[in-house]
Amino acid sequence: MEYSPFLHSLHVVPSSHVRNKLFVFCIMLSLWVYMIYCCVGYCSTVPNLTYSSVRRHENDAATDNRDSSLGASRDLLNNENELDSRGDEWDEVRSEAKAVDDGAMSGFLNETESKKLPQAIIIGVKKGGTRALLEFLRLHPDIRAVGAEPHFFDRNYDKGLEWYRELMPKSSEDQLTMEKTPSYFVTREVPSRIYSMSKDTKLIVVVRNPVTRAISDYTQTRSKKPDIPSFESLTFKNISAGLIDTTWSAVQIGMYARHLERWLQFFPMEQLLFVSGERLITDPAGEMARVQDFLGLRRVVTEKYFHFNPTKGFPCLKRPEVNAKPHCLGKTKGRTHPNIDPQVVQTLRDFYKPFNRKFYKMTGHDFGWD
Repeated sequence: MEYSPFLHSLHVVPSSHVRNKLFVFCIMLSLWVYMIYCCVGYCSTVPNLTYSSVRRHENDAATDNRDSSLGASRDLLNNENELDSRGDEWDEVRSEAKAVDDGAMSGFLNETESKKLPQAIIIGVKKGGTRALLEFLRLHPDIRAVGAEPHFFDRNYDKGLEWYRELMPKSSEDQLTMEKTPSYFVTREVPSRIYSMSKDTKLIVVVRNPVTRAISDYTQTRSKKPDIPSFESLTFKNISAGLIDTTWSAVQIGMYARHLERWLQFFPMEQLLFVSGERLITDPAGEMARVQDFLGLRRVVTEKYFHFNPTKGFPCLKRPEVNAKPHCLGKTKGRTHPNIDPQVVQTLRDFYKPFNRKFYKMTGHDFGWD
């Protein structure tokens, strides 16, 4: 066969320069695909939370009317307007963004991750320490938890379980999915609804001295509505007769035994764990050991994760592996309580005593509030 310069010119071997350019192009293309994947993952999570917030505001009037017709508790502020409910005390925007980024990265590496309905729920109580407990739990590698409160079983139940599932972060088969909404514990319809979702759901209730809890509840409300009546006037139906107004939610929530009776109609006691809000402050590692055991998890979150801040009066979180500055609750946590008439405080203590003693007997644990 004769040599042909024309045919030889068609058989061009790519130079090393061209190969290098192709290699760089492939890397850049991979990075762009990954960045788009992360953005899609972020957007799929954030709008759900925003949509939930918008829909809750649209339902405010209907909820208020329904509560009035059912003779529900008298309250001064809807939970969805509270900082606790939005969950931004722990720099929630940053922690949620990190959770999304972590989820996108793990999803990029592990195709088996999916959104699951929660296997465990922190169901209460308001101003008991639920936000702190949730943030402690989110340090555990085997837990994935949504930061904002879904309020699915009390306010958004009509949206259906698939809507609820979409709010959850992606998790692997060996990870536990969780959420927290403190109003669940005191809402009459919630026990049956959670049971309908899964009768095996593990339930955590963070409780606190009901007198202190009521004052904290009032303090939070007053920070938003400074012109509300005094704590003393709201506590009593008839102050001269010493008759407590049990329709005021700040008082009603602390009647723990009455609320617990409804839950025990659906769930056995071994599926409920009662966490001391006081011990979350004085001994967070000890309470976290109980919680991790209850959830069937390794004891990962131990004393090395906590740093007590004497100025704030509660423990702050630290990540021992990175030697970073402790991460504390925001300025709206640990508010200074107003001075309450000591006689009113004593009357409330006497009012709660029979409820507390019944609660101790039901749970098999004396919380030492009396």
